[in-house]
Amino acid sequence: MKTNKVWFITGASKGFGLSLVKQLLAQGQPVAATSRNIDDLKQAVGSNSSLFLPLQVELANEESVKNAIVETHNTFGRIDVVVNNAGYGIGGSIEELTDEETRHSFDVNVFGTLNVIRKVMPYLREQKSGHIINLSSIAGIAPGMGWAVYAAAKFSVIGLSEVLWQDVKDFGINVTVVAPGAFRTSFLTPESLVLAKNPIDEYTAVRDVHARYLQMDGKQAGDPEKGAKALIDLAYEEHPPLYLLLGSDAYDRAMSKLEQLEKEFRLNEELSKSMAYHG
Repeated sequence: MKTNKVWFITGASKGFGLSLVKQLLAQGQPVAATSRNIDDLKQAVGSNSSLFLPLQVELANEESVKNAIVETHNTFGRIDVVVNNAGYGIGGSIEELTDEETRHSFDVNVFGTLNVIRKVMPYLREQKSGHIINLSSIAGIAPGMGWAVYAAAKFSVIGLSEVLWQDVKDFGINVTVVAPGAFRTSFLTPESLVLAKNPIDEYTAVRDVHARYLQMDGKQAGDPEKGAKALIDLAYEEHPPLYLLLGSDAYDRAMSKLEQLEKEFRLNEELSKSMAYHG
């Protein structure tokens, strides 16, 4: 029998977040769930349970995040697992995407995650326990054409998670960064994926990539219910991993990237090692 944990989950009105909230509530676990639209969140979850705390939060707003964390702790008395799931995809070449489009992507995909971590850490340090699970993407490990800004944001989530893991492990806090592949969620719908507002005609290959991705909607191989269950199981591991790949496509792409990196690094091994100063 699992001991109940108190969960704080961002981006909970759809996709992985919604599947996770529903499974946890079915298990009788307390869940604080955030969304930009609280009515959509309540309707999607469809629960009046006292274990369900819906919260309207603007993740890019530090005060909004702080208030949500405080309300969660006041309601349930502690916070055990934090799932930074909120995010959205953005497609386009670097040249096509404006500064505003690019910064908004980082506000949600990166700075929202940082805000949550910053505001929840005092509670986790005081408890000397907790688990922060950050959702990245296989695009943050092995990006593809046409997704430079999205890849950059998800690379950032991986980088900050790696260092966070080192910084907080002495406090008894675990960190895991999750890199899913393609799952059958709403990710490829206009609610979760935006494309450059000012496309440039010359980027025909990028347009072709985006068209192929959009045709995958509803046909992705990954089952979000299995993904959500994997995150729940992860929180109960005695020694949870720093990295978790979800999906055969994610695993295969990550392994290919690993081989590519080794090949590229070794290509100039002699040059790399010849940089020492000899006075």
